[in-house]
Amino acid sequence: MNPAIVRSYDLRGVVGRDLTEADAHLLGLKLANAVRARGGRTVAVGYDGRLSSPMLEAALVDGLAAGGVAVERTGLGPTGQLYYAVHARGLDGGVMVTGSHNPSDQNGFKILIGVEPVFGQALRELVEGPADPASGGSAREVAVVDAYRDRLLNAAEGAPALRIGWDAGSGATGEMLRRLTGRLSGEHRMIHCDVDGRFPGHHPDPSVPENLRDLIALVRDEQLDLGIAFDGDGDRIGVVDGDGEIVWPDQLLLFLAEDVLARRPGASVVADVKSSRVLFDGIDAAGGRGVLSPSGYVLIREAMLREGAPLAGEMSGHLFFADDWYGTDDALHNALRLLAAIGRRGSLTEWRRKLPRTYATPELRLACPDADKARVLAEVERDLAAEGATINRTDGLRVTAPDGWWLLRASGTEPKLTARVEAWTPDALERLRGDLSARLAAAGLAAECIGGG
Repeated sequence: MNPAIVRSYDLRGVVGRDLTEADAHLLGLKLANAVRARGGRTVAVGYDGRLSSPMLEAALVDGLAAGGVAVERTGLGPTGQLYYAVHARGLDGGVMVTGSHNPSDQNGFKILIGVEPVFGQALRELVEGPADPASGGSAREVAVVDAYRDRLLNAAEGAPALRIGWDAGSGATGEMLRRLTGRLSGEHRMIHCDVDGRFPGHHPDPSVPENLRDLIALVRDEQLDLGIAFDGDGDRIGVVDGDGEIVWPDQLLLFLAEDVLARRPGASVVADVKSSRVLFDGIDAAGGRGVLSPSGYVLIREAMLREGAPLAGEMSGHLFFADDWYGTDDALHNALRLLAAIGRRGSLTEWRRKLPRTYATPELRLACPDADKARVLAEVERDLAAEGATINRTDGLRVTAPDGWWLLRASGTEPKLTARVEAWTPDALERLRGDLSARLAAAGLAAECIGGG
């Protein structure tokens, strides 16, 4: 198996070059060995709408069965459907064949043993582990679509009759979205809801504003109440309000947190280090406790479980509910929870208009060789500490100033550092950008894209 496909949280690569049918079969054998070593026997397998997914799913299932486990095939659908099958049916593991929001020529595997994601060192150990065949394996198709739909609809209790635009990004949520909206009140306008692994409408990544352009136009042209978009496998959400303005993931998390905290005062809410200070101030004001977590959806989920938090999220659009859901990042469930929260709390658009105004950069990605990342961060931290700066070291360096903050951290997947700056005024934004840029330059890293000064 090509070691290049092993990422921080999943296996992923270009199909035919990095990732082949043989790799999928071998992964099935290895996972079967790992599941049986823990006393398990049953594994669910689902797949997204990419052109290569059926081929990889079939090879994976063959490998799992050859390894002696009973495979339950959930078919084409979002990642949340696969997670639902594992949790609701009490299975011993699961694999989702998906490239998520990556380019269409790529694909991969998200893996569960029990109900826990396999990532980091555990993922490397799985890939390097035994692939011994065993007797007694089998495979069968299982019908979970209707049960999953009905379980999702429970989250929409109290949702008002709204006029909503939906954009599935030609991804795996399209068919389930039709099933859900057919049971919801209100009016529903659907775009890019036919599954097409070539992604002809736009790339299925709602964290990129350009990919929300069609949804924004739909909301504005038809004067809808809001718009909701999904990524390719339905574990990330993007939202547009009735003004056609993007509701950023940390803003969405705050809206949902206020709803949860009204029923669970004092609860913790977990968010990643890229999130706005407006989020944490809002959680405090709502009677909750904001918990800062390293970025990465698996790490966010771990922090949520560790803190006993009912809700968590990160800036990429992964949101997790653990109050009356499975603690998984299911964007369809999150969308229905949003509708129910609007029913209890009122217009999302009116709420967003009242948020404090801030000025922020997008996430900035700065080329930096892997071998230099730790040195650059250490040099910047040394200078900051000598000045008595307020530093949070949860994930990289988050530096707080009276009129804003900036973040510098190492990417876990690329030879890059990532940065973000937020301030309360345009002048403060430029000053903080300049401060960060100067510190990187002093550490020997050119960072012209940060600007400022």
